[in-house]
Amino acid sequence: MAGQMGVGGGLAGGGPAGKAAGIRKAQAGGKRVGRVGDGTNDAPALTAADIGFAIGTGTDVAIEAADVTLIGGSLRGVVLAIEVSRATMRNVYQNLFGAFVYNTLGLPVALGLLYPFFGVLLSPILAAAAMSFSSVTVISNANRLRGFRPQEALS
Repeated sequence: MAGQMGVGGGLAGGGPAGKAAGIRKAQAGGKRVGRVGDGTNDAPALTAADIGFAIGTGTDVAIEAADVTLIGGSLRGVVLAIEVSRATMRNVYQNLFGAFVYNTLGLPVALGLLYPFFGVLLSPILAAAAMSFSSVTVISNANRLRGFRPQEALS
């Protein structure tokens, strides 16, 4: 699992300042750093990391310092959070691409730019219906995330 997520190393032990310094050192080397913590001594490192994950059963200070709070005390939540975020971003890009293509094709027709060449016009009612259909398509695609199942659960 660690290899699939691109995990290349770890940093444990040390005080709060040492953990944060280790993260900044890795970032200075061009690494993107994620940190999981549950205690008050993890808060500076969670703040310094590119993304901080707090264990939901941890201290309030760690939860406040983190970007993501995991429900429960399992580290599997980190993998799930990453998979859900990747699926969400894929969906966002699909919606942007679909809307771009749809508007690139539909806008010239709606503006009447094709009338001099092909005699094609679109009534305002049909243009409004086409825009509504575009919104329904984006929302339907986004609703596919409701059926998201993590890869880990499938294996």
